[in-house]
Amino acid sequence: MLATLIQKELRAIILSPKFFGSFAICSILILLSVFTGIQEYKASQKQYDAATNLVNEELLVATSWGNLDTKAYRAPDPMQVFVSGLSYDVGRWSNISPETGVKLRHSAYSDDPIFAVFRFVDFAFIVMFVLSLIAIQFTYDAVNGERESGTLRLVFSNAVPRAKYLLAKCVGSWLGLAVPLGVPILLGLLLVLVMGVPLSVGHWAKIATLLALSLLLFTFFVFLGVLISTLTRRSSVSFLVAILVWVLFVMIIPRAGVMAAGGMVNVPRVAEVEAQREGFANERWDKFYADMIKVWENSCSISAEGRWQSMKAEDSARKAIEQEIEEFDARLQEDLQQRRTRQEDLAWTLARFSPAAAYQLAAMSLAETDTQNKTQYEDAMSTYREQFSQVVEQKRAESGDELGISIGMSMTPDGKQEIAVGSSRDLGALDVSDLPRFEPPKQTYAETAAPTVVDFGLIMLSILITFAGAFVAFLRYDVR
Repeated sequence: MLATLIQKELRAIILSPKFFGSFAICSILILLSVFTGIQEYKASQKQYDAATNLVNEELLVATSWGNLDTKAYRAPDPMQVFVSGLSYDVGRWSNISPETGVKLRHSAYSDDPIFAVFRFVDFAFIVMFVLSLIAIQFTYDAVNGERESGTLRLVFSNAVPRAKYLLAKCVGSWLGLAVPLGVPILLGLLLVLVMGVPLSVGHWAKIATLLALSLLLFTFFVFLGVLISTLTRRSSVSFLVAILVWVLFVMIIPRAGVMAAGGMVNVPRVAEVEAQREGFANERWDKFYADMIKVWENSCSISAEGRWQSMKAEDSARKAIEQEIEEFDARLQEDLQQRRTRQEDLAWTLARFSPAAAYQLAAMSLAETDTQNKTQYEDAMSTYREQFSQVVEQKRAESGDELGISIGMSMTPDGKQEIAVGSSRDLGALDVSDLPRFEPPKQTYAETAAPTVVDFGLIMLSILITFAGAFVAFLRYDVR
């Protein structure tokens, strides 16, 4: 009997006039999103390769340790083909220099604002907005629609258990929608292989997890439509309720959670933090230059040895101030990061009351296109900056090349000491073979999948709640 009821639901869905239109639209969107994602990834990879090669060439032709700096770039990931997340919003590179801190800048959307107007439509977006809406569209009248047509009374004129009938409704609706949509998804994966996107075993594991997560979200909305249908008597009412609930879960709750967290946890803007750092630095440098002016005014009456010692003291004082500014900036950044983390944790906790938000957060975590990825790159670049600065400072001390000027002390034949100052342009190409190179942070599949366990659990719990609610409501449903 269960198989017969499921077959009935399958025929009703597949033979429905709206099925072919919905299937065609979803197929086109899925294939188009994958194709566009592949093109964007290849363009990003080409740009990344060209930029890193240019950075290496600039280091090879550098002639001064005094003003040597470099750049570190964020590497594109093949998973952004399916889940773009924040990959186009976060800056693509940061300057690496002993004098300046790490700051990601020049995101894809900041360089080309026209693409930020309509954003990027990826697979996760289609699942969250389009497929969920289609699931609601096909199930909002699953029960009350048959009551209005008289089919429900006819079915229960026979010995059909209500639990079995409801289970057939859910399973039949799910199979009738999920199985056909698997075709364009498989074609999209085939397109990825044909177009030569480099996917490792870890990437395929992430894709499989993403598909399982998408299937769970789709199941939730199928069951949600059935639940709404069992709670209302008329299909016109259930349609309005279903649309309102869909808007609530997909649009309102995720954004309300973020807005509420923004009001509860105060996080200073980046401009405010930079202003604090700039104010502290200006105060320290003003005092330093005021002290140096006094020293320079008295330098005419001292010997060459005294002037040399004065220059060494000035250099030590300058380095001490730079260290103070670095430590102050580190404290500011640490406080800012802690506040951001608290705000994000609260925002994601509130947003996860919506299964759609839980899906989006899990998908971005799998694809490494979430806010955590930005933090990981900033930490990796800060570590690289420390290593790079340490080597550069050592080279400056060995060569006497400070800020483009070579300073040395020599002894004349008559026993007098002389200070020699020369331009670093005479030094020629530098030996940068021992300079460290930036390595983008990498995560294993286990590290990216671990945060999604909570989201998997929440979506599965939502499925159980909606099915249980539909079951209880249908047991009391008046079929007349």
